[in-house]
Amino acid sequence: MLIYKIFRRAEWEAFDTAGRTLGAPVDLADGYIHLSTAEQVMETAAKHFAAESNLVLVAVDSDALGEALRWEPSRGGQLFPHLYRPLIRADVVWDKSLPLGASGHIFPEGVL
Repeated sequence: MLIYKIFRRAEWEAFDTAGRTLGAPVDLADGYIHLSTAEQVMETAAKHFAAESNLVLVAVDSDALGEALRWEPSRGGQLFPHLYRPLIRADVVWDKSLPLGASGHIFPEGVL
């Protein structure tokens, strides 16, 4: 199953160059990398990146993350995927731009 991480362009470029990341400031503060399922990622974008353009959506195979991936309750009691190790470039299945349109972010075909 694919799960998703939204990066600001500068965060993505730093990750892509370094080959690993501990995530954005919110991830560092919480001690794990926040990820979302296909059903959750649109709300995540609207809640945490509402007015931001120049984002990158990254898809990760949840099975490849092993025991470092935990499903924990969060927003509205939903179980969200949280990664308790660095995300490495090899974990990324694909990355695509996530532009901001007139009525919200425009997700790549097939994600939602």
